Amino acid sequence: MAADTPVSPGRHPAQRDALARRIRLLVAATIAYNAVEATVALTAGAIASSTALIGFGLDSVIEVSSAAAVAWQFSARDHALRQAREKAALRVVALSFFALAAYVSVESVRALAGTGEAGHSTAGIVLAALSLAVMPFLSAAQRRAGRTLGSASAVADSRQTLLCTYLSAVLLLGLLANSLLGLSWADPAVALVIAAVAVREGYDAWRGRGCCAPSVAPAVEGPSAADPCGCPSGGRCV
Repeated sequence: MAADTPVSPGRHPAQRDALARRIRLLVAATIAYNAVEATVALTAGAIASSTALIGFGLDSVIEVSSAAAVAWQFSARDHALRQAREKAALRVVALSFFALAAYVSVESVRALAGTGEAGHSTAGIVLAALSLAVMPFLSAAQRRAGRTLGSASAVADSRQTLLCTYLSAVLLLGLLANSLLGLSWADPAVALVIAAVAVREGYDAWRGRGCCAPSVAPAVEGPSAADPCGCPSGGRCV
């Protein structure tokens, strides 16, 4: 995003610290919302015997673990320590993506095979619609702050939140299709596509991608104003 001006780790410590505080607040909001979301979704899913709702609730639990890893990274006040924790945080985010993909895939296949038939869930429909409205803003705000600061883990976690937005849309369409049209196969079919996206995002997070991209500029050794992500030579923050 062209509007996101990268912050140099060495030249703007006050701005860097302000961005770190913003990321901590956004991660805290994400954890709080997902904790409530998980409780509601798991309860409503159990009542309606909905594998989609239960899967959505477990996705919220996974999202909490991912956000908690980023919160742990940014709990360090020292910039050097935050950078040192980056790789570990990325690993947790990546494993969260893989866990989500595995669970969604298994439950989708079970649903397509006709294992159980979900009932109508008003609470699930309201929850999915609310998440669809809230999650894009949290994701965009964290992604902007992460890119500007040059944090691959914050960007990766924002993608986890964005994936939750897609799952919210799929869940809402699936619940409505099931309730109004009796199309019980719609939700698990689209959820398999989301699972494939989750695998790709997990792979990118594991490799530390999402912040760095090939640069057209000459290679510069070490972090600089043109390389706030600490990318390898020939990389730049995007």
